[in-house]
Amino acid sequence: MTPSLSHCPNKGRVSSVTIDELESIAIVPVNVYSLIENHFSNIFEENVLLYFGINGMNKLHTDLDVGSKNIKYVLAGEGAGTIFAINELTGDIHAMKRLDREEKAEYTLTAQVVNADTDEPLEPPSEFIIKVQDINDNPPQFIEGPYRASVPEMSAVGTPVTRVTATDADDPVYGNSAKLVYSILEGQPYFSVDPNSATIKIALHGMDREMREEYLVVIQAKDMGGHMGGLSGTTTVTVTLTDINDNPPKFSKSLYDFVIPEDLPIGKMGGKVKANDRDIGENAKSTYSVIEGDDQGVFEIITDTQTQEGILRLKKPLDFETKRAYTLKVEATNIRSEPSTGGPFKDTATVKVVVEDSDEPPVFSKPMYSLEVNENAPINTVIGTVTARDPDSSGSLVRYFIDRHTDLERQFNINVDDGKITLAKSLDRETDMWHNITVTATEVRNHSQISRAIVAIRVMDINDNAPEFATEYEAFLCENGKPGQVIQTVSAVDKDDPIQGHYFDYRLVPEMLNNPNFTIKNNQDNSISVLAKHDTFRRQKQEMYFLPIIVTDNGNPPMSSTNTLTIRVCGCSKDGIVQSCNVEAYVLPIGLSMGALIAILACIILLLVIVVLFVTLRRHKNEPLIIKDDEDVRENIIRYDDEGGGEEDTEAFDIATLQNPDGINGYLPRKDIKPDLQFMPRAGQHSGPNGVDVDEFINVRLHEADNDPTAPPYDSIQIYGYEGRGSIAGSLSSLETASSDSDQNYDYLREWGPRFRRLGELYSVGESDRET
Repeated sequence: MTPSLSHCPNKGRVSSVTIDELESIAIVPVNVYSLIENHFSNIFEENVLLYFGINGMNKLHTDLDVGSKNIKYVLAGEGAGTIFAINELTGDIHAMKRLDREEKAEYTLTAQVVNADTDEPLEPPSEFIIKVQDINDNPPQFIEGPYRASVPEMSAVGTPVTRVTATDADDPVYGNSAKLVYSILEGQPYFSVDPNSATIKIALHGMDREMREEYLVVIQAKDMGGHMGGLSGTTTVTVTLTDINDNPPKFSKSLYDFVIPEDLPIGKMGGKVKANDRDIGENAKSTYSVIEGDDQGVFEIITDTQTQEGILRLKKPLDFETKRAYTLKVEATNIRSEPSTGGPFKDTATVKVVVEDSDEPPVFSKPMYSLEVNENAPINTVIGTVTARDPDSSGSLVRYFIDRHTDLERQFNINVDDGKITLAKSLDRETDMWHNITVTATEVRNHSQISRAIVAIRVMDINDNAPEFATEYEAFLCENGKPGQVIQTVSAVDKDDPIQGHYFDYRLVPEMLNNPNFTIKNNQDNSISVLAKHDTFRRQKQEMYFLPIIVTDNGNPPMSSTNTLTIRVCGCSKDGIVQSCNVEAYVLPIGLSMGALIAILACIILLLVIVVLFVTLRRHKNEPLIIKDDEDVRENIIRYDDEGGGEEDTEAFDIATLQNPDGINGYLPRKDIKPDLQFMPRAGQHSGPNGVDVDEFINVRLHEADNDPTAPPYDSIQIYGYEGRGSIAGSLSSLETASSDSDQNYDYLREWGPRFRRLGELYSVGESDRET
């Protein structure tokens, strides 16, 4: 029997209906998955009831539905028409697709009865909620996996390693779908896992990294509390054992043998030892030390940070002749230690060192010598001696030399046999106080074995320099000064450097002891003051005074020098300030300043210059023109502008003209100078035109030029066309020939020898050409 709305106590309330998740295909009636209690759970708005019939169908029903009314059911809300559908006639609700609680857990819908023809509502809408009941359809998942973890080796049983976490999307409130239980599938018996907290722990004692470093653990999470039918998920955990210092260093050998030459340099490697450690990183690092057998501290052992080897090297030089073998005990110790393991760990080994004999260079008795010598000491003075010996058992002789690169001026010598250093040149302390030279010692037996030592030679001071004024003093004395006035304070310097210090004695030269003008006073600080004796100094009387002073030092023997102090008399103000020290100050009272005097002097000099220029110009104006522009005073060249008539012209030029261009009287006047004295014309040797002797003419003219006082100081070039005298060919000039080229016969040129043969051929060729 269906209750009526009037009998419904929940009328007007929202109903809540719970259904199972639908796992089958779409459009499945809701009553296929019946509610837990299989009856209506609530009553909706009046006359609307969601209930479960005898057949389990979910249905909306109203009292208006008596079979005769024209009504229909309408569904609205979340999923209406897409997820849920309603039968308009019967009110049956169907699910159209699969429901997933993890996607949406509940739906709110609204139901209403309307007129089937007009869609007018017959009742107010009623709202109800459909809740989706969870089923176990999601397995557990490890979102953060796979995992990596680490734990120190040798950890105690139960030591936590890491914790894993799995999640389940099912409802943790409803049933056991989301209740997880953890278990270990792989990794036993080394590890275990807490079933509830999923904490992985150490399960085996004494897990050693050196045996196995990495483990793979598989953890499973199962829902439904781990019962049958539950879903499960797995993850992997990679567990790495970290190193602790639980292994001692161990030498690879208990005995090491090394042979080291005695000339091995200090700090160089003599051998290597190695202590191995099964640990890694800082736990495997060790330090090495020599704990026995090295009382003299000859050896040291350091650690190579790259290879962790012990490097044995020398701290002191070896000597085969002194000790030939060493037995050392070395120890390797871990740098880090673990309190739980009782460290630090150590190991020891024995090292035997055999010293190998080597040909060693000579050894000086001192690495550095310091010698002294007086300056100006005589040459060959012995300054000192250096000694060296051959440390080898054979004991070779040693020769000594000076490295001349350190004694470029060759100021020192050394005896090659005994090492005595002598003076080769005189030394001056004031030039160089120290001389550093290098002395070499060489074995006679093996010249390649050389040792060196530095010799520092200090030049000791002797009193060989006289003191002198510290500077060139120039004192100024005021005319209006008072007697006893300090004119100048004078001090001295000495290049020498006595041990007891300097002390200078000042005095005037003997002839100036009774000087009426000046005196000196000792200031007791190696300086003196020069004082004026009166106040009557005047510049017009004497402008400058010279005061010679003798300065003597306290050396042995004492040295002295005479220095002169220049004192100028100056005009000063009432306050004693120097104003002028020149004599020109005495002309100032006439009313002329220094600038005016300079201007007057400049004007006088200018007038003198003008007068000199005027006189010079007048003298040049009266003189005739000496030379023409087209004449060269260095030559006597006669120029002719007449054009010659060729070889046929025999009268155009007469060489006699060269003898006297101006006449035949033999006198040639000079046009390049104006003689101060007039000489009578000299009678020259007359030569007729047919008897010209140019050689004699030139000699006569040369003699006249040499004895002519009016001749210029430079040479006069004269050019003459004289062809010589005594030639077989005679003159080749056409100036004096009366015949033409056509009348000439040059065959005779061939008879003059090979020198004229070629010339004759040339002229003969010319004749033949004209004839043809």
